[in-house]
Amino acid sequence: MSAAASPTRALGLVMCTALVVGNTIGVGIFMLPASLAPYGLNAGPAWLITAAGCICVAWVFAGLARAFPEDDGPYAYASRAFGQGIAFLLMWCYWVSTWVTNAVIATGVVGYLTSFFPVLGVNRWLAGVTALALLWLFVLINLRGVRTAGGVQVLSTVLKLLPQVGIIVLGGWALLASAGRPLVHLPTTPLSLSGVIASSALALYAMLGVESAAMPAGRVKNPGCTIPRATFAGTLIVAVIYVCVSLVPMLLLPQGELAASNAPFADVFARFLGAASGKVMAAFVIISGLGALNGWTLILGELTVSFARHGGFPRALGNVNSHGAPTLAFVLTGALASLMMVMNYNDSMAGAFTFLSVVVTASNLPIYVGCALAVLVLWRRGQIARPSARDLRWVAAAFLATIYCVWVFFGIGSKPLLWALAPCAVGVPVYGAYWWYAHGRRDALASEA
Repeated sequence: MSAAASPTRALGLVMCTALVVGNTIGVGIFMLPASLAPYGLNAGPAWLITAAGCICVAWVFAGLARAFPEDDGPYAYASRAFGQGIAFLLMWCYWVSTWVTNAVIATGVVGYLTSFFPVLGVNRWLAGVTALALLWLFVLINLRGVRTAGGVQVLSTVLKLLPQVGIIVLGGWALLASAGRPLVHLPTTPLSLSGVIASSALALYAMLGVESAAMPAGRVKNPGCTIPRATFAGTLIVAVIYVCVSLVPMLLLPQGELAASNAPFADVFARFLGAASGKVMAAFVIISGLGALNGWTLILGELTVSFARHGGFPRALGNVNSHGAPTLAFVLTGALASLMMVMNYNDSMAGAFTFLSVVVTASNLPIYVGCALAVLVLWRRGQIARPSARDLRWVAAAFLATIYCVWVFFGIGSKPLLWALAPCAVGVPVYGAYWWYAHGRRDALASEA
């Protein structure tokens, strides 16, 4: 392995947009209807709030990439505003959330594999081993380099959009049908503020990934233009699709049946178009999840390299193989995701998915809040050159993104929040050890000189 010097800028607009769409549309939207089922109609306003909030978050990252095109992503943005210590802790939380994300995606994919292999729905150990195998498959793919991983991402993104169209068409047909048996099952849970807040926290998990184009900024061609365009295009595509498809299973399956489902959309297709269509739908969802697993594995490797480049991790984690891929970084993060998955495979895949998804959301929020506040701090200091009307809209979006993240914090719940804070809190002594080592080495070199 060799040390990472100047990274190859292999990601263009198409690959970056595919990274945003592909990472965001994973298995979250396909598994979430079961998690949201207990909240009934509260999911409707929750999705609208989530879509608006995530557009503001996307605006934050797009603006930072445009304002500071030479920076290598959020670590550098946060360092500009708050210094190395705060930047390290914000990125540590995001780094933790990303390898937990891979555990969640693999769990969700196995949930849909039950449509083909029912034994996975009753044998927890076999399901866990299958999820681990999928996780490590994409570690191996990413070890082939960013261009290979990017090509896989584009292909899987195209394929995963097909079932979204099918869901919308099926939902429209069922809702507009005027004859035959009743098709719509309205949930009985009443609307409430607490229900909307809790639903928003869950819904955000399905939208995580809008920042994906900014994370590997050091690998992006012309990042000042490519990242903003990919971020906005990808986020708007996802938001429109989610608003259209999210209500379909909620209205077409009885609330109790939906809450117990391991594969909600496959169950919808099987109910209306026969068992064979349910299997076809499940196959597309599996492709979708595998594409997201590929994309998040790529992001995770680049995050770890960014830590090493900024001095937060040992420099050995930034070393790359002959394909330009950080081998030790992928192995370390794959092992951590495996550990989280094994610890949380309980008696229900839906239960494991719901719990881990909220933990991921809680771990993601610090980097969202941190980058939104960074925009406000840099603007206040006058470090955003020649603020125009576009920049003022960007600052307003950063303010709204901060409010939205605070809103989500209220809906997370104490147990997932504590699970998220525990590994994130480990970042404090890790940074302390790094600071002590770096300053000791600097003093030793100074004395030798």
